[in-house]
Amino acid sequence: MFSGLASRRAIAACLIACATPAFAQDAAPAQSEPGSTADLEAQGLEEIVVTAQKRSESLQKTPISIMAMTSADIEKKGIVDITDLRSQVPSLQVTPHPNSATTARVFIRGVGNNDDQITVDPSVAVYLDGIYFARGQGLSAEIAEIERIEVLRGPQGSLYGRNATGGAINYITKAPDLGEFSAKQTFTVGNYDQFRTRTRINVPAGDKLAVELAYLHSEKDGFVDNLGTGVARFGDQRRDAYRAALLWEPIDTVQIRYTYDRSDINDTPAFLVAAPFYPAVADRPTEGSPAVRNLLRNDVTTQGHNLTASWEVADNVTIKSLTGYRKLSNQTHQNYLTGVVGPFPVFLTNFDQKQDQWSEELQVIGSAFEDQVEYVFGAYWFDEKADSQDLTVPTGRSSLDRTATVHNTAYALYGQATFRPNFAEGLYVTGGLRWSRDERKATLEQTVLPVGGGSIVLAPGEGDNDFEDVSPSLILGYNVTPEVNVYAKYAKGYKTGGYNLRASTIERFEEGFGPETLDSFEIGIKSSWLNNRLRANLAVFRSNYKDIQTNVQTDETNPAITDVFNAGKARIQGIELDLTAKPTQSLTFSANYAYLDAKFEKIVDPISGADITSRFTFVEAPKHTLTTSAEYHFPEMSIGQLSASVDYFMQSKKSTSTADPRYIIGDYGLLNARLTLSDIPVGFGNWRLSAFGKNLTDKEYYVAHFNGGLPAAIFGEPRTYGLELTFEY
Repeated sequence: MFSGLASRRAIAACLIACATPAFAQDAAPAQSEPGSTADLEAQGLEEIVVTAQKRSESLQKTPISIMAMTSADIEKKGIVDITDLRSQVPSLQVTPHPNSATTARVFIRGVGNNDDQITVDPSVAVYLDGIYFARGQGLSAEIAEIERIEVLRGPQGSLYGRNATGGAINYITKAPDLGEFSAKQTFTVGNYDQFRTRTRINVPAGDKLAVELAYLHSEKDGFVDNLGTGVARFGDQRRDAYRAALLWEPIDTVQIRYTYDRSDINDTPAFLVAAPFYPAVADRPTEGSPAVRNLLRNDVTTQGHNLTASWEVADNVTIKSLTGYRKLSNQTHQNYLTGVVGPFPVFLTNFDQKQDQWSEELQVIGSAFEDQVEYVFGAYWFDEKADSQDLTVPTGRSSLDRTATVHNTAYALYGQATFRPNFAEGLYVTGGLRWSRDERKATLEQTVLPVGGGSIVLAPGEGDNDFEDVSPSLILGYNVTPEVNVYAKYAKGYKTGGYNLRASTIERFEEGFGPETLDSFEIGIKSSWLNNRLRANLAVFRSNYKDIQTNVQTDETNPAITDVFNAGKARIQGIELDLTAKPTQSLTFSANYAYLDAKFEKIVDPISGADITSRFTFVEAPKHTLTTSAEYHFPEMSIGQLSASVDYFMQSKKSTSTADPRYIIGDYGLLNARLTLSDIPVGFGNWRLSAFGKNLTDKEYYVAHFNGGLPAAIFGEPRTYGLELTFEY
C-alpha cells in the first residue's frame, strides 16, 4: 500500500531501479565513432514542438507543466481514445461514468467533474484542432488521425477560447500534405475478437491544394457475458470514425483548412459489479445475471466541422480565424445490479441527449520591437443548445421522467504578451488577462410515475443567470543557459456557474449555483543535460480553490437528491517530475511521477451554517502516480529493424465519492509491452509488424465506483494482446 514514508520509499526505489539499468546497458553498434561529436548528437533526444501557447515552440521553452505525445508515441503506447491517457499522464485521471462508459470524466490535479449533467460545464477543457468540446458525452470516441496530444496541467484562460480550472487537453490532427500522395493502412487483431482497421489517403491537387480522407473501424468484445436477454455481452466496443480534410494555400501568406470529423459509438453498457467497501474487493466477473432483461446497446454520434483560416499580414503578424460547429446525439442505457437483490435490477436508466454548438474565435499572433515582444490577442464567441430526457426506473419505487433544456452563450476577450529584453539576455516576463461573460439558461420538467400507474407532473422550473470574470496570469522566467529554463507562474482559473437537475426543490434548481475559481502558483524548471541525452522537467505547485461547486445531500433519506452550493474551499499542492533519458543511441527511458495532496479546508452547510468539512473527501486525486517506459532498438537485421518497448503505470489508492469516504479504489499497477519489426523489405512502401500486450499481469482493478443505494464498481480490462500490421507509402 502507498502510505506515509513507505510510499515515498517505494516510489524512490522504483525510480532508481528503473533508471539504473537504463544508463548501464550497452549500446548497439553505432555508425559514428563511439565518443565522437557525431555520435553524441545522434544519441540526443528528439525535440518536441508544441503549440500550447498558440505558436510553434520547443516543449522545453514553454513555461507550462505540459506533457506531449507525438503520433509515434500514440502508436507505441496503443492510445486510441481519451480514456487511454489515464495511464500515460501523471496528475490526469479519466474514468467512465457508470451511466455510460462512453462519457469520460476528466480530472487534472484533482480538479474535474464527477457528474455528467448537461447543465454543468467541465473543469478540464478538451479541444480538437482548437475547437472546444462542451460536453463529456462521446469523449471516448476514436478520432481517425491524431498527430499530437498535449496535456496542459493547471488553469488555462489567457490563451484559450474557454477557461478551465483543471487544465486542457489538445488534440492536434495531421494536416493534408501539399504536393505529395501518401497512404497509410493499419490492421489490428487481438483477443476478445478485437479487430481494428485504420485507413488514411492523402491526394494532392497541384501544389496549392490537398485532400485527406480517413476512416477507422474498431470492435472488441466485452469480458462479461450477458446471460439474460438483449445484447450478448456487457462492455462491447463497436466504433467507427470518419475524417475528411482539405488544405488550400492560394498564396504564400494565406492558408485555409477545413475538417469534418464524425465518430459513431455503439458500445454496450459497462458491467457494474456489487462491490464491498475498501479494503475488500470483489472478484472480476465473467458473466452477469440470467435475470437481465432486454439489455440495449448505446448509440452515440459526435461530429463536427472546423474551418481555420490563417493570413500572414506581415512577416511578424498572423491573423487566424477558427470557426467550429459540433453536434452530439447521445442515447445510452444502463442496468444496475440485476440479480444482486432478487431477480430485478436496483434500477434502470435511459438517456436521450441532443446538443449542438457554434463557436468563432479570432486571434492575432505576432511579435514586435525586434522580437523582444511576442503577443497573442483573441476574441471568442460560443453558443450552445441542448436538451436531455432521462428515465430512471427503480424496482418497487416510483419512476422519474426528467426533461431539461439548456441555452448557453459565452463571450471572451483575452491576451498574452511576453517581453524578452535585449539588455537582460535570458530573462522573460509574460502577462495575460482574460475577460469572460457567460449567459446561461435552463429549464426542467419532471414527471413522477408511481408503481401503481398514472403520473404526477411536478412544477416546471426555469433558470436564467449571467456571470462575468476577469482572470489574470503572470510568468517570470529565466533561461539560465540554452538548456536550462526556470520559471515562476501565477494563473487564475474560472469555471462558470450552472444548474443542478437533481435539486431538492424546483426553487433551488432555478436559483442555480455560481462560478468557482482557482488561484494557482507554480515554480518549474525545464532542463536538458549530457548533450541532450537527459531531459528533466520539474513543477511544484499550490492551488487555492474557492467557491467550489459542492454537492450537499439535503435529504438524509434519499442519497439521489443533492443540492449544489458554492460551499467549498480547498487547497491542492503537489509535484510533477518528468524524466527522459537516452544513454545510448539504441535505448530510451522515461519516468513521469506526480505527487498530489488535495484537501478540503472548509465546507459550510448553507442551510444550517454547520461546518461539514469532515464529511467530504477529494475524489480522483491519488497521492502518487508513476509511469515508466523503456524502448530499445536492436541492431538492424536483413529482415528489418526490431524494437521493443515496455511501460509500467502505477497509482496509489484514491477516493471516488466526495461525500462517502468508504468508496476507495486501492493502489494498482499495469504492465504493457510492444515488439515491433519495421522497415520490412517487402515490395514497396514501408511495412511494420507489431505484437502488443496490455495489462500483461492480468491485474484485477476498479476504474470507477457508483453509489446507487448499493455500492458498485466497474472493472478495468483484463489482459489483452494482439498483432498490428501497418503499411505506409
